[in-house]
Amino acid sequence: MFTGIIETLGKVEKLQKEGGNLHITVSSSLTQELKIDQSVSHNGVCLTVVSIEGNLYTVTAIEETLNKTSLGALAVGDAVNLERAMLLGARLDGHIVQGHVDQTAVCISIEEKDGSWFFTFQYDSKLNNITIEKGSITVDGVSLTVVDSKKDSFSVAIIPYTYEHTRFHTYKVGTVVNLEFDVVGKYVARLMQLRN
Repeated sequence: MFTGIIETLGKVEKLQKEGGNLHITVSSSLTQELKIDQSVSHNGVCLTVVSIEGNLYTVTAIEETLNKTSLGALAVGDAVNLERAMLLGARLDGHIVQGHVDQTAVCISIEEKDGSWFFTFQYDSKLNNITIEKGSITVDGVSLTVVDSKKDSFSVAIIPYTYEHTRFHTYKVGTVVNLEFDVVGKYVARLMQLRN
């Protein structure tokens, strides 16, 4: 379980395919605090630490994860948003995030406005995920508030701190991101679907 508050950016140092799996080796300021078998969110995807060596650690993404997320498009040198699992009893500064990506979206607009940025993302509405105005959404692991909710798109407002300390400063129109929709909203949508 995560909160969507990114702790730091990591850097992809090595990518190794093995069958349908992808081993992702990352350098990070968090590495010395990690343990093997610990869960860490990488761009919103919960992955397990499988090895640690110096300031590098490795996680493995299986084929299903690669098919449902943007992790398969990672390249050596890319930055990744990192968050360790939340501590029980700690403040929940973002919202409840499971680290289970529902689908990807494409950035279709970036607008700078009075020192902040508005990013608009479009997603496939056929997968029955929804956003609501002022509801929560996770974009590449970042807990955000939805602005301008539409059937297949939404916008988020990004403050300078978030822009500088997450992958948002690397986004361009066309960037593919991971989305995790609000878990409460997903249950409500599923219950409504079963009633019809």
